[in-house]
Parts: sequence; structure tokens; C-alpha cells
Amino acid sequence: MSERALRGTRLVVTSYETDRGIDLAPRQAVEYACEKGHRFEMPFSVEAEIPPEWECKVCGAPALLVDGDGPEEKKAKPARTHWDMLMERRTREELEEVLEERLAVLRSGAMNIAVHPRDSRKSA
Repeated sequence: MSERALRGTRLVVTSYETDRGIDLAPRQAVEYACEKGHRFEMPFSVEAEIPPEWECKVCGAPALLVDGDGPEEKKAKPARTHWDMLMERRTREELEEVLEERLAVLRSGAMNIAVHPRDSRKSA
């Protein structure tokens, strides 16, 4: 019977708790403005670190803090090339030594590079 008494009361959607007797944390309103001219305020705790950038409530574009410093520029890492990674593993002398070894193998004819396995399939 008690199950029927709660039917239709929207328990999932509605909270029956009240704010009576609760002390909320002290807050401050911070104003942001996006490049399209939308201005809005966001409530933050007085103790919170205020972010210099926030997503605009209207258009979703990045909005900057009004009367505040802009966001810090992130340091961009330079792209590491294949050569950079190679030089991290070997010295120039080691690379010259490996090159000479490979050239000697090629010059001696120990590697038959004239006939490639894929080339033999094409002629068949």
C-alpha cells in the first residue's frame, strides 16, 4: 500500500530537502566575456583560484576574464625529427662506422639487391 502512496510524486526529479539551516560557502561573482560580445557571470568560492578562461554559456567559444590577466601561453615543444632521435641513441662516430659496414656489405655483393622477391612474382 505504501508503494502506491508515493506513485506520481516525481521522487526522481524533485528533491524534498530544504536549504534551511545550511551555511553556504562565501562566494564571489566573476565576469567573463567572449570574442562575440557575450558577457556572463560565474559564481566561485572566495577561496577558489579563478581560471583566466571559461567556456561561453551562449556560444561555447572561449571567454576571457574581464579585468584580468589572459591565459598563460603554453610552451610548445619543438618537433623531434628522426635525426634528433637517432642522435640520442648514437654518436656521429658510431653512425659513420655502421655506414661503412653497410657500404662494405653492398660493395662485396653479399646482398643480392638486384632481384627483389616481389619482382619475381610479377614476371611469373
